[in-house]
Amino acid sequence: MISSKPILVTGASGFIALHVIAQLLEKGYKVRGTVRSQKKEAEVRETISRLVQKNYQLEIVSTDIEQDAGWKEALHDVEYVLHVASPFPLAEPKHEDELIKPAVEGTLRVLKFAHDANVKRVVQVSSNAAVSAGYAGDNRTFTEADWSKVENNIGAYSKSKTLAERAAWKFINSAENKNKLEMVAINPPFVLGPVSNKNYNTSSEVVRTYMLGQVPGTAKIKIGCVDVRDVASAIISAMEIKEASGNRFLVSAGELWMKEIADILHAQFSKRGYKIPTMPLPSFVVRFVAIFDPKVRAIVNTLDWDFQLSSEKAKQILKWNPRSAKESVLAMAESLIEQGIL
Repeated sequence: MISSKPILVTGASGFIALHVIAQLLEKGYKVRGTVRSQKKEAEVRETISRLVQKNYQLEIVSTDIEQDAGWKEALHDVEYVLHVASPFPLAEPKHEDELIKPAVEGTLRVLKFAHDANVKRVVQVSSNAAVSAGYAGDNRTFTEADWSKVENNIGAYSKSKTLAERAAWKFINSAENKNKLEMVAINPPFVLGPVSNKNYNTSSEVVRTYMLGQVPGTAKIKIGCVDVRDVASAIISAMEIKEASGNRFLVSAGELWMKEIADILHAQFSKRGYKIPTMPLPSFVVRFVAIFDPKVRAIVNTLDWDFQLSSEKAKQILKWNPRSAKESVLAMAESLIEQGIL
């Protein structure tokens, strides 16, 4: 039964949110999306109109997760909130609080306003960065029972996602939650798949860098991958499925080494003139480069680390069936070409 009330999607102009909105509209839901500035409205509408025919049930409102203003109005008559808005920068901020403060306070702000508006359920888009960070070298399979170790040097982004999700569960399980607001957390790893407009996101940086041949080779780093369209479907299932309440879900389509990503791109795009570097770089070389390059420094801790991410729970409860990681890599590269970013 499709809710006749609008579904609130925060951060409507973001990479994941655009796909969430398109899928909700396709299913017949009314959607109210939040943007930080009304200037973004035209861009969101134009992108959505390219993704889905049924775009007339979309309303855009202006609110900011760092301010109270506008949230009461945004949540009027809303039954479900899909909280997707969260900053994901390319490099470490000058101070970690630049990321942590808005992530934690913004999440609590959305939850408290949702609680006061008698919302039934919030789906919080967290991250694998709140699950497996701080365990580098611990070669094992991670599940939703794991939490990132904030006491280790895990970087501001992973710390922000971990502390924000922990704060959210603490609120949900506290006496403050008088209205029994439900919550589900979705924890995707590296999100690939089609980019919907020219604002390419941080997670497309790996594919973009290889496609442009901006690195000499591939570091021995493994990443969990998932397609943005499958993240969107998991978020919507987390809203719709009764049994999802109170759970966190790791949503990964599998892991790829950087060398495998480069090889996938090379096999498909070298015949179209793209010179993709596939040579493996020794880890000591990468560590040396990290001294000078902040982008490399952010990933140097994960060199030579072998691990797996289990999505069994999402497959069982959410009936989630993702595309292959290879398909997502190719879809992202193709979309970067189509958008004129490459």
